[in-house]
Amino acid sequence: MKACWIAIAVLVLLIAGAAVAGAVAIRRSGLSALPEPSSAEAIIARRVRRFAIPAETRARQNPVPLDAHVLAEGRGHFADHCASCHANDGSGATEIGRRLYPRAPDMRLPATQELTDGELFHIIENGVRLTGMPGWGGGDHERDSWGLVHLIRHLPKLTREELLEMERANPKTPDEWKELQREDEFLGAEDAPSAPAHRHHRP
Repeated sequence: MKACWIAIAVLVLLIAGAAVAGAVAIRRSGLSALPEPSSAEAIIARRVRRFAIPAETRARQNPVPLDAHVLAEGRGHFADHCASCHANDGSGATEIGRRLYPRAPDMRLPATQELTDGELFHIIENGVRLTGMPGWGGGDHERDSWGLVHLIRHLPKLTREELLEMERANPKTPDEWKELQREDEFLGAEDAPSAPAHRHHRP
């Protein structure tokens, strides 16, 4: 019981610290998303996020066996749904990712790679409040989210061929699809892609 009260007190302090840091940032630059978040804001936000994920969730191991098919599915989902903010390589170096507040993280770096499987799964499923990260949970799609956890682990090792494959899966305008088809026809591709009739919104 004492440990529970200590945990609550620590959480309250973290939230209070986040509120103070946020108030200072707003006082300094208003509500603009253009400035980089301060290092204090980033540290406090990460700690609050970790505290907000239940311990039993953090401890979960990925139940989906890793194989080439799972990674291929993960690349397709990531390219179609996540890359607009996170980039195909997970760097966050996109027009949207660089303008979010906080910025889309470089998921190849330790700050993301050192999260547990359970933490990554929880973030994919539930999103993160007050950021651009949506929650994709709900329905019968947990396997897809666990597949994305495997893909996130693989981001630092993506090959050039895998990146090219992901580029082809990125959302495209009708004009971009026509251009892609023209290129494939010119190159003599046997299976030139056709524009999809419908694009779903699940990762």
